[in-house]
Amino acid sequence: MVVEVRGGVGVMEGNQPRVEVNVLLLGAHSVGKSALTVRFLTRRFIGEYGDIESVYSRVDRMDGQDVCFNVWDSPYTQDSERSPALPDKQLQWADGIVLVYSICDRRSFHVVRQQLQLIRRSRKPSSVPVVVVGNKRDLHCHRSVSSEEGRLLALSQHCGFFEVSAAETYEDVLLVFQRLVHLIRESRALRKSSAGVRRIVRSVSAVFGKKRGE
Repeated sequence: MVVEVRGGVGVMEGNQPRVEVNVLLLGAHSVGKSALTVRFLTRRFIGEYGDIESVYSRVDRMDGQDVCFNVWDSPYTQDSERSPALPDKQLQWADGIVLVYSICDRRSFHVVRQQLQLIRRSRKPSSVPVVVVGNKRDLHCHRSVSSEEGRLLALSQHCGFFEVSAAETYEDVLLVFQRLVHLIRESRALRKSSAGVRRIVRSVSAVFGKKRGE
C-alpha cells in the first residue's frame, strides 16, 4: 500500500518554476530508512516504524528555488533476499536514489552493494544519481562497517556518500537530500545538453544528406 502525505509546503518566490524530484529510499530491514525520511520531512526522530510502503511529499527552499520532494520509502522484505530484482516501476519513477545501510550491520552493507549493482544494470549510470548512506553513526561502538568501506563503494560506482545519525542530527540528514538534488540537477543538465547535441547532429546530417542527394 502506498500512503501519500502532504506537508511542509513553502511559498514560491519570484518567477523561478518549482522543481520536482522523485527520491527512492532502498536498503535492508531496520537500517533506519523511515527514520531518515521522517527526520528530513519533519525534523523529528521516531525510532519505531511498521513495514508500510509510503510516499511522502514536502516542498523545501534550496538555492533560492522551491523544490518539491516526493520520497518513496520502500520496505525490504524477505522476498527481496530470495528474489533480489528491484521493481522496474520504482527505478523508472526515481530521479535519484538513497541507499541506506547500518554501520552496525554488515549484512545490510552487502544488501546495498547488491542493490547498487542491480540499479546500474537496470539504468545507465549517468541517468539516476545515487547517494550511499551509512546510518546509525551514533552507535559507532558497535560498528562493523568502516567509513572507508562505505566511501570506497560509493566512489567505485560514482555515488555520493555520507555517514549520518538520523537519531541525533537533522542537519546531516538534510545534507544527504541536498546533495542528491545537486546530483539530479547535474544529471538533468547533462541529458539536456546531450539531447541538444543529438538534435544538432541530426540537423547537420539531414543537410549533408540532402546535398548529396541533389
